[in-house]
Amino acid sequence: MMGLPLLLLLIGTVTRCSAGPLPHDNPDNVRLAERYLHRFYGLPAGLRGRKASLDAFQDKIKEMQEFFKLEVTGNLDENTLDVMQQPRCGVPDVGEYNHFPRKLKWQNTNITFRIVNYTPDLKKSDVDRAIRNALNVWADVTPLTFKKLNEGIADIMISFGSKEHGDYNPFDGPNGLLAHAYPPGPGIGGDTHFDEDEHWTKDSSTYNLFIVAAHELGHALGMSHSSDPGALMYPVYSYGEGFPLAEDDIEGIQELYGPNPNHRKVKPKPDAPQKCDPMLSFDAVTELRGETIIFKDRFYWRIHPQFVEPEQTLIKNTWPSLPNKVDAAYENPEKDQVFIFSGIRMWALNGYTLVDGYPKYIHKLGLPKSVRKIDAAVHIRETGKTLLFTDEEYWSYDEASGSMDTGYPRSIETDFPGMGDEVDAAAFHYGYLYFFHEHVQYEYSYNSRKVIRVLRANSIFNC
Repeated sequence: MMGLPLLLLLIGTVTRCSAGPLPHDNPDNVRLAERYLHRFYGLPAGLRGRKASLDAFQDKIKEMQEFFKLEVTGNLDENTLDVMQQPRCGVPDVGEYNHFPRKLKWQNTNITFRIVNYTPDLKKSDVDRAIRNALNVWADVTPLTFKKLNEGIADIMISFGSKEHGDYNPFDGPNGLLAHAYPPGPGIGGDTHFDEDEHWTKDSSTYNLFIVAAHELGHALGMSHSSDPGALMYPVYSYGEGFPLAEDDIEGIQELYGPNPNHRKVKPKPDAPQKCDPMLSFDAVTELRGETIIFKDRFYWRIHPQFVEPEQTLIKNTWPSLPNKVDAAYENPEKDQVFIFSGIRMWALNGYTLVDGYPKYIHKLGLPKSVRKIDAAVHIRETGKTLLFTDEEYWSYDEASGSMDTGYPRSIETDFPGMGDEVDAAAFHYGYLYFFHEHVQYEYSYNSRKVIRVLRANSIFNC
């Protein structure tokens, strides 16, 4: 999404890569990084060949790594290069028009807008609705009102164009820069442009116009990028349903314009969870092809054994068809599938692809209709059994036969003494079960049937 030209990352595209730093002398990587840092972080051009240029290059890498919550090394490592290669919008992440230092804003609260032309991807009425709904997102939490003009010059001129489209700030074709917008002011100020080479939709199939417009129009009102992954103004695009603003977005726009005088109550999206919050709890934990995936609210962390820092991402960024809330998850490595549970439905993933025929109802596993959700799930590779925890009981599912074992459900407290009677998430490694409940993690010996250690849940993050 964008603001001067805004930064928007491609939905559903998650590039997986091996760990380890990439050499600075790889000319293609260095040129890519120089262009990226020049455009989005203000790296001066023409600094080659001097120690000062290397220092400036590394300083800007550190600035970018800090913004995206990567490990701050100053090196052009694989994680950093991965972010640089993702499609995005054109607004600098550290722009000159930030609502804290300069407070660029419209001086009037009644702002005009005009849709100059329309994309052929959608009906005209769908475009009108997407733009109006995007403006209403900001009107709901401020005194701002928006009036549509059908001709003449409006404060915010909205248009679709491709490549060089009249502002000397060209787009780059499909799946690159999606849109950009300019901060409040005369002339081009407030104008918002969408790349016609993208495919615009009103659902999650490609780029949802409402979501992109809400972000871009935030820039047109004076908002800069947020480093909170849960915020609408975060540079990464994700499709979600419901009210799109997080608390960080609301605080930012109200810093400029104040609250809605009608005191309209809105429920912001939850902030992105912080991995070292001592009270952090998990929704679900699973393995996925050698990596550990930890779900919390709308987000998940990906822990790779060769990466120093966990990578936090919105669930919808990777799996648009999954719900925003995951109750339980487990991997069956023999099938190379991960099963995701939310409410009474379950999804099967083959790597990062949804398996055909899903979602299904959890009762297809043999659970009674009285079970309305799974709290935790874990697969024991040595036995071929999957344990499904619900309330104070658990079930044993035989993967080979595709049926529930007899004699279940059984009591969690009785069969797993020492760790209480409820489980939020579970994992299994090398003969040990790891049970998570609230902010506590229990390391449980599956063979000895006893708790070996009690840790904080987020000790898995080395907090």
